[in-house]
Amino acid sequence: MIRATLLVLAGALALAACQSTSEAPAPQPVAQGSSPQYVTRPDFRLPEGAGCSGEIARFRAVMDNDLATGHVTREVHGRVIADLRGPEATCAAGRSGEASSALTAVKRRYGYPA
Repeated sequence: MIRATLLVLAGALALAACQSTSEAPAPQPVAQGSSPQYVTRPDFRLPEGAGCSGEIARFRAVMDNDLATGHVTREVHGRVIADLRGPEATCAAGRSGEASSALTAVKRRYGYPA
């Protein structure tokens, strides 16, 4: 019984010793010209707009940002942009609900939240 209690106390002390109260180190600046940076530029803004055209424009901006920051490759970006042609044409034809559904399918295909 005493041995079990000592083991429990030793385990608790070991876990407590692992808890750090110091802050995580500050991120180091990325050297100019090195790639990829994985950080969205501070001036990035999503396009405004209503309906399916606004939704598509915002997703296109996200994809362009993901390419610029290295989150997706040029190949994947190109496939996504090609896949957006369908929802864009459907939206331009005035079928907003169908275009939004098609956009959702494109987002899910590439792992983006719908």
